[in-house]
Parts: sequence; C-alpha cells; structure tokens
Amino acid sequence: DGITEVLAHRSDILQDKFVAIPCSRDYDSHKRFEGCTPRRCGRAVTDAIITREEAERIRRIAERGLALGGSDGGASILDLHSGALSLGKHFVNLYRYFGDKIHDIFTEEDFALYRDVRQRIQQRIAQVFGISSSSMYLTKPTFFSRMNSTEAKTAHDEYWHPHVDKVTYGSFDYTSLLYLSDYSQDFGGGRFVFLDADSNKTVEPRAGRVSFFTSGSENLHRVERVLWGTRFAITISFSCDPEHGIGDPALA
Repeated sequence: DGITEVLAHRSDILQDKFVAIPCSRDYDSHKRFEGCTPRRCGRAVTDAIITREEAERIRRIAERGLALGGSDGGASILDLHSGALSLGKHFVNLYRYFGDKIHDIFTEEDFALYRDVRQRIQQRIAQVFGISSSSMYLTKPTFFSRMNSTEAKTAHDEYWHPHVDKVTYGSFDYTSLLYLSDYSQDFGGGRFVFLDADSNKTVEPRAGRVSFFTSGSENLHRVERVLWGTRFAITISFSCDPEHGIGDPALA
C-alpha cells in the first residue's frame, strides 16, 4: 500500500481534526444544490460528539439485531431504515421476517438514541463544512456493519476493495462512520484507509469516534481486512438532494 500515515490513532482523543482536500469533479455530473453541494472538501475525525457509553448502547442495538441473522461470510449488515439484514448468503427484511417480535428486540429508547446521534453527526458535518444542516438529507444506505475474519462467501462480504461513495451510490455527498468498537483491543486489522496519491492516511477505530468526509473521488478509501475479533460501526450518509432523502427509522 505504499507509505501509510496515521490520521487518528486509537489512543488519541480528538476534538476536531480536519484535513482540507481539493474537491473532485464527481459533483459536476449531478444536480448542484447551493449551500450544500461540497465546495470545500476534506475529511475530519472527532471524539467529541458521541460518548463511549453512547457508542456501547448503540453497539448493543447492532448486536441484538445482527444476532437474528448474520452473513455466512465476514461482513454482516443491519439497516434499520429498510429492514435489510444479512442472513446466510442473502438479505431478509427484518420487519417482515420477524413481525411483531421486533418489539421484543428493540425499544423506543433505542430508536430515540439512534435519531439523536444522527442529528449530532449531521450538525457537526454542517458546521465543519460550512453548510446549513437543514439543507442535508439522510440518505440510503445507512447501516450497521459487523466485520470479522471469516472468509468471504459472496461479493457482499468483500468490504476491503477501494471505492468512492459518490460513484458507488450517487446520492451520497457527505459520508460519516461512527465506530462502535476499538482497534487493537476488540479487533485487529480493520482500519479505515484513505488512498491518496502521495500516501495512505489511516483512521484507527475507537468506540464513539466519528470520521466524516465529502463523498467524491477526493476521498477514495477502503477498509483493511479484519484479522481477528469483531469490528462494529455504523455508516450514516447525507445527500444534498431532497429527492434522495429518507426518514429516521421508527419502531412501527
């Protein structure tokens, strides 16, 4: 992978670390939204908006949901918005598959915490990039991920390939990751890597740490393969296009 620099060590406690990067041209092929579409691009890491205790509570939501299914390979996802849950080599709709039993698994407090955390992340992204938080829309897919060292069984399990979120999803303008477990304590490998022309910049996950960035080619990235243990995170992404907006999940 060439030269690697650590942008955020697990042992660091960061208020706001921001690195500005020139915007790619990916946004030019999409409709622009004044006051939201990135004009200032970059990446940031903060340990100051979600507490470790909150991260543990959110991880327990993920653990309870993923205990209902799980991929045969090393990467499982749970999307509370759409209900998508990894099960074997496929996905099922959690809400249809389990019906009223969902109320035995999740509580209103779980969903309230999820909403609160999402709002805080949205506000911090808006603040750092100098845009209005009301011009950003939560977009899909937004999901929990659980990664371990099990061999990949399908393409969905191969999470380690380099990719650009704006190219992969189209709707993404700002991507965030909230880490729910600790690099080198809960798992090995599994660092988040920005792939730059001169060197790679890595973020070591820490429970409660939020990493966020503009979603274009200026932030080509990948996740290292997890070598041992289990890595939990949640990806929460935002679009400037109201047509791509989704609501917060609700316990129907």
